[in-house]
Amino acid sequence: MQPITERYEQIHQRAKESIAAGRPQDKIQILVGLGTCGIAAGGRTTLAALHEKLALEGIEADVVHVGCIGMCFKEPLIDIVKPGRPRISYGGVTPDIVRQLVDDYVLGDNPRPDLAVATISDTPFSGIPSWNDMPFFRYQSRRILRNCGFVDPERIDDYIARGGYRALARALAEMTPEEIIQEVKKSGLRGRGGAGFPTGFKWEFTRTAPGTPKYVVCNFDEGDPGAFMNRSEVEGDPHRLLEGMAIAAYSVGAGEGFVYVRAEYPLAIERLRKALDQAEEWGFLGRNILGSDFSFDLHIKEGAGAFVCGEETALMASIEGRRGMPRSRPPFPAQSGLWGQPTLINNVGTLFNISGIIDKGAEWFAQIGTEKSPGTKVFSLVGQIRNSGLVEVPFGIPLRDIIFGIGNGVPEGRSFKAVQTGGPSGGCLPASLLDLPVDYESLAQAGSIVGSGGMVVVDDSACMVDFARFFLGFTQSESCGKCVPCRLGTRRMLEILERITHGQGREEDIDLLLELAETVKAGSMCGLGQTSPNPVITTLKYFRDEYEAHIRERRCPAGVCKSLAVYEILPEKCTGCTLCARRCPAGAITGERKQLHVIDPALCTRCDTCRQVCRFDAIVVG
Repeated sequence: MQPITERYEQIHQRAKESIAAGRPQDKIQILVGLGTCGIAAGGRTTLAALHEKLALEGIEADVVHVGCIGMCFKEPLIDIVKPGRPRISYGGVTPDIVRQLVDDYVLGDNPRPDLAVATISDTPFSGIPSWNDMPFFRYQSRRILRNCGFVDPERIDDYIARGGYRALARALAEMTPEEIIQEVKKSGLRGRGGAGFPTGFKWEFTRTAPGTPKYVVCNFDEGDPGAFMNRSEVEGDPHRLLEGMAIAAYSVGAGEGFVYVRAEYPLAIERLRKALDQAEEWGFLGRNILGSDFSFDLHIKEGAGAFVCGEETALMASIEGRRGMPRSRPPFPAQSGLWGQPTLINNVGTLFNISGIIDKGAEWFAQIGTEKSPGTKVFSLVGQIRNSGLVEVPFGIPLRDIIFGIGNGVPEGRSFKAVQTGGPSGGCLPASLLDLPVDYESLAQAGSIVGSGGMVVVDDSACMVDFARFFLGFTQSESCGKCVPCRLGTRRMLEILERITHGQGREEDIDLLLELAETVKAGSMCGLGQTSPNPVITTLKYFRDEYEAHIRERRCPAGVCKSLAVYEILPEKCTGCTLCARRCPAGAITGERKQLHVIDPALCTRCDTCRQVCRFDAIVVG
């Protein structure tokens, strides 16, 4: 029988030859970002205009579809690689702009530095900076995202040509399952889905648990508002997930696996299905992988969208065809999971790390990060921030470097107020904690969590009481209702927050919220309930003055809570132009032309129209 390593090298060579034949170096290459963010920004329209222009001019170019490179704020992105020149990335490319780029750079010799974002190379070119010099990339360490934006996610040969599936071949040819598990343990990899449990120990528990068959499950039920890390990873590099799952299955002794993915991710599902078919065709999944004795069948299970199915016992119930509701633990899935058999469950982000650890070693993995939180973590950076997108940073990086270095801070004229890490169950951290290191222990001490990786930034226009109300409302509506503390406790907390934001708060409400929060945390069955009070607890800890203003002064300092908003016209700024009075739908504004205008609070509906139309910033909300 042909050795596994030799078989892989032949496949690797075949893939490189396939890429070279389809993309000769003397041919212009144009890469188009077609992740969900790129498509939503108009990427497909731009792509159609590109094809039309190339056909019109008779240009033969290799047009490659790639996933998100991370710069969501610059989509649609088009990159051009001319023979002998670096890859140049252009952002905000409309159909008109792509036609200009074809005329000026593809046909001509003007790389249009005025339209360029960066060169995706180590050096600048023609006045265009290297991406290494951009603050957005300077603070990042792209390990998990090394292929995103570089490979066509629908072509397995792209992945293999960049070393894909080499780790699986090495695992099968050179390592025993126990050696793989020891390598993962040695790396210090912790689960990237939220709790941060040591991955190697979970694998070991599953392997040594009595009973067969065993299963491997990928938790791809990413449901946090503002979180899209896993979606972008799979859309841009689906084979990396499959490789990680195959290595995990070999290590724990599983012959079957499931990817549990939310149905709201149609593009990720489509690319994942294509990748699965290709991996089976090329011999990386299915029977006798790479000629070995190891076989692994993988299935895709679409979830119906219940947020609670991100909890592993609820997820397994859904795979089994039952209603997705958590159950008490122990027994843990490693002991009794799918259909009562030992089951390994890992998050997408965790599995994306596996091939790097096996291919390059545990020491390489632990070179960056912190002692207790080694490696990198992918975050989705969203909210009131200039550079929103997908970022991969080493653990231990300060929040300040992410928000103001990579994210370029909040919009002009505003000041940073808070960042929520860890999704709807995460904590809200104030400006005074901007130098806090981002790792599991530091965030937990501050009252927050790493979670799956959502990072929501808010500026001083946000009301933190309303912010807590919004996220608690999300988790309350997503509660499965099985346990009383979560079902009723979150509802009572939400009712109190709604009362406060409507100007009906009571002095005892703050203490009551804290008491309920501790009860819900201590008494809930699963992680959803146990972490759901975090936004309330942390906003009370760091922004208590805003709660007190709502309750004692019947005032929302940010002017967000409409029931408490008071609109006033500043005498020193009002010019008497009458625009606000003419636009007010309630007739609440009076005043003669060129005279000071006045708002009648009894008639004001707080619709905010007057403030929006005022050209002199004369209307304020208090």
